[in-house]
Amino acid sequence: QVQLVESGGGLVQAGGYLRLACAASGLAFSNYNMGWFRQAPEKEREAVARISVSGGTTYYVDSVKGRFTISRDKAKNTMFLQMNSLKPEDTAVYYCAAAPWYQTTPYASTYPYWGQGTQVTVSS
Repeated sequence: QVQLVESGGGLVQAGGYLRLACAASGLAFSNYNMGWFRQAPEKEREAVARISVSGGTTYYVDSVKGRFTISRDKAKNTMFLQMNSLKPEDTAVYYCAAAPWYQTTPYASTYPYWGQGTQVTVSS
């Protein structure tokens, strides 16, 4: 059974930082592209960042470039999202997701496995 478990969310002031983690089990972590998505109230789910199987290719939505860093630790079957210089507009539920290695598009529909989400709230 595939499980993706996010952790690290919380309440932080604008300008602060958080580090999200996504622990994966039940799948061959090294064979999956991984991604972070977020969904704010009354908004559509948005792709925030993704990282390739090797970790050598990353993607960021324009609004987080230069502030967020995605990484993965194959030995620990864990993916991370370091979020710096947080802004109130980053407030959302953040989800991690896994897609097979051959799925390279950023669309949520190509990710078959999802975590339960972790709340990130940035106060102004």
